[in-house]
Amino acid sequence: MHPAPSVIFFTTFSGLGFGLLFFLGLGFPGVTGWTAFAFFAIAYLMAVGGLMASTFHLGRPERAIKAFTQWRSSWLSREAWCAVGALVLMGLYGLGLVFFDARWTVLGLLGALFSMATVFTTSMIYTQLKTIPRWNMKLTPVKFLSLSLAGGALLAGQVSIALVLLVIAGLVQLYTWVEGDKALNASGTNMATATGLGNIGHVRAFEPPHTGTNYLLKEFVHVIGRKHSQKLRVIALGLMTIAPIILLALPFSHVLGVLAILSHIAGVLTARWLFFAEAEHVVGLYYGKR
Repeated sequence: MHPAPSVIFFTTFSGLGFGLLFFLGLGFPGVTGWTAFAFFAIAYLMAVGGLMASTFHLGRPERAIKAFTQWRSSWLSREAWCAVGALVLMGLYGLGLVFFDARWTVLGLLGALFSMATVFTTSMIYTQLKTIPRWNMKLTPVKFLSLSLAGGALLAGQVSIALVLLVIAGLVQLYTWVEGDKALNASGTNMATATGLGNIGHVRAFEPPHTGTNYLLKEFVHVIGRKHSQKLRVIALGLMTIAPIILLALPFSHVLGVLAILSHIAGVLTARWLFFAEAEHVVGLYYGKR
């Protein structure tokens, strides 16, 4: 798949933002007043900024409002409703903390639940696609949720929790890469099924279907070399989990904390770029690209 910057930014920062909102909803850290305002401002900038970035990937952004009408069948619509629910509930909860020094626990818990539901629905947009076997796995929601929780704990300053969640997120990411590399072959989809010619014998590509490029090739047949892929995986895992764990294990300082957060964000951005760049859409089989 073509790794569009808008979708990479959206999935990375909305996940981090809703992850932070999840911990704020549970009361971590236990802040009030202007300190709480600062935490909520960071969370909303990430969550809302990510959601807004996603509209740039739409051909007609002005029609984004129509996403709310298809909640019965569309994970995108469910994501939209969950996001609105999370932002409204956490906004009210934050209002109590900032201006009234009051912790409205029920609103916080509901807001935390809707925050994770938003991340889950986002992941299901990709998980449901049977045409992309690397995404069509139960591990995809686990990966999105584990990264959101790890990043949220890191942003919330919950060091001990973040250390555990970072390890879990790293292991989930590793396992997802291992299973993802086998997904296309395991799906049973090949050039014979893509062309519908398997019943007459062995099928192989002789010439491309056409001499020029087209929309399908631009959007769905992005190919990344295995050597580059492996290097980027090492970089992603190192920045996303290993470096933050090392930095958090050192004697605490705000500088190291900021570096751990920046490293994690850079690693997640790299991993999310790979999430799209490595995704083999089965339409590539028709063009002999897989």
